Amino acid sequence: MSKQVINAKVRATTGKRAAKKLREVGSIPAVVYNEKGEATMLEVNDSEFNKVWRSITATTVITLNVDGKEYDALIKDTEYNIRTDKVLHADFFVPAADQKLTYVLKIQYSGTPAGVLKGGFMLKHIPNIKIKTNIANLPERVVVDVSKINIGETLSVKDLNLGKDVEILTDANLPIVSVSPAR
Repeated sequence: MSKQVINAKVRATTGKRAAKKLREVGSIPAVVYNEKGEATMLEVNDSEFNKVWRSITATTVITLNVDGKEYDALIKDTEYNIRTDKVLHADFFVPAADQKLTYVLKIQYSGTPAGVLKGGFMLKHIPNIKIKTNIANLPERVVVDVSKINIGETLSVKDLNLGKDVEILTDANLPIVSVSPAR
């Protein structure tokens, strides 16, 4: 995926009136938190933010450009108005480069198991896995190729390869997918 960049400016004004004025001119009030929990108030362009926000996952690392200085960041939270289809506020998180983050990632499947093509049934056992890694190695998504699984075979957590710097916290012996024979 291409590098996602959001440009931001530090803002000095706070409160409901200031936020309303920002939204009127096409900006979104935002806050960026660092690893110590310290907050910096920002404003970001509404259309630029929406373009990025609608095309990423919760673990997509974006480049947050704050007044010319770049940070690797995650979008932690957004306040969204479903009626107007507008983001009202955004929270970013910039962890330290060596800080280990713990995430639960949903498992996505690709391919059709060979056993299913022979008449078997695919059984999904766990919907997600828990991992721990730093921001540089954070996977955007976990995609499992199930095309080589035959009838009677199982793909377990220990069979996943997310890279040497990603620690999988989920029990390694848990099955992810299996193919059972037709009854």
